[in-house]
Amino acid sequence: MAAREAIRPSQTSEGLLDRVFKLTENGTDVKREILAGLTTFVTMSYIIAVNPDILSTGTGMEKSAIFMATILAAALSTLAMGLVANWPVALAPGMGLNAFFAFTLCGSLGLPWQQALAAVFVSGVLALVVTLTGLRELMIKAIPLSLRHAVSAGIGFFIMLIGLINAGIVEASEATTIALGDFSRPGTMLALIGLIITGVLVARRVTGGILLGILITTLIGIPMGVTQLPSSLVSAPPSLAPTFLQLDFDVLGNPAMFAVIFAMFFTDLFDTIGTFVGVSSKAGLMDEKGNMKGGNRALVMDSLGTIIGSLLGTSNTTTYVESAAGVSAGGRTGLTAVTVAVLFLLSSFFSDIFLAIPGAATAPALIIVGIMMASSITQIDLDDFAIALPAIITALMMPFAYSIAEGLALGFIAYAVIYLLTGRAREVHWMMWVLAGFFILHFVL
Repeated sequence: MAAREAIRPSQTSEGLLDRVFKLTENGTDVKREILAGLTTFVTMSYIIAVNPDILSTGTGMEKSAIFMATILAAALSTLAMGLVANWPVALAPGMGLNAFFAFTLCGSLGLPWQQALAAVFVSGVLALVVTLTGLRELMIKAIPLSLRHAVSAGIGFFIMLIGLINAGIVEASEATTIALGDFSRPGTMLALIGLIITGVLVARRVTGGILLGILITTLIGIPMGVTQLPSSLVSAPPSLAPTFLQLDFDVLGNPAMFAVIFAMFFTDLFDTIGTFVGVSSKAGLMDEKGNMKGGNRALVMDSLGTIIGSLLGTSNTTTYVESAAGVSAGGRTGLTAVTVAVLFLLSSFFSDIFLAIPGAATAPALIIVGIMMASSITQIDLDDFAIALPAIITALMMPFAYSIAEGLALGFIAYAVIYLLTGRAREVHWMMWVLAGFFILHFVL
């Protein structure tokens, strides 16, 4: 009897989780879901170190507050995804858009970070509105697949360039615009070592290879004098106050900002849809007609993630493609996402360790992630020049103009003009004409 009583609480708790997340219906169990959540967390937790490093570069934002904002944005949005949509996917501040925030909005455009956060908030509200009204599906159909792949590739090239610059592997040059850096510098040398280590781990498909590469590189940096040892291993979470609710909506008084906000929205849109389609297919969340089960709820949670993140003090929050790792490990329900959320919250007690990671250790991660994103360029039909030209313009102008928004705008304009002048105007969706016209006005006015 005693043994039977001891088992009952466990059975009750598992029964509750089964009812909430429909585990049996989805052919999974608690153990498998938790393992899947752990797998997803390990593969994407590099963002805890990388995001504060990027957003604090030249923006004036406090790194420890960004650390906390990153964790809370990831935890809250992922928790909502798991409980409301019952999807095994995780969210966090997105790579590419964090670079756009720091180096374009606050860097090239000179916006105070408070106004940049307001722009992120508005892009999140826009995403929520188009999702609730069904416009998101229309926009997805309007944008040609070639440009979607080009946007992903362009962001990858942009992130790679930032990683190379942060590593000191390349630097500005008056003679050639850009040139190789000084490899004798300890930071650059450490970044090169880290790039090799991380590259090998990823190539060998080691779970959490990027995070492991960052940690190993950080340790190697100690005897090289690049890594400063943390004062403690475990500590109370740092204050969120410096970035919490610091949005400045004066940015909306500048008409030029609307093109930037649209660029943020579209970039997040393509990234999310690509991840959703891939993950839902692997997780059995797509029916025979190609419709995603509960997809609209998941899209709403994704939009809310960006709104929540901006209020906390970070750039656009998006669904992570690394969620596919958890799905491959057996994740099928929102319990996987809830597990990831809990692990993010626990990581807030290790702020001293994450904040001690030097830029030379996170730069290789930027380069590796950039390469992964840039691989989508192989999906573009380069034999059809009318398709290839606007796609390549989109991808290359992002790093060359040092702006995702400008690359996106030039690509959309080029697509409309090329198809018009080659007699293929009927192949262009009417919304593409509207967007191209909008971006032309952005450059002219």
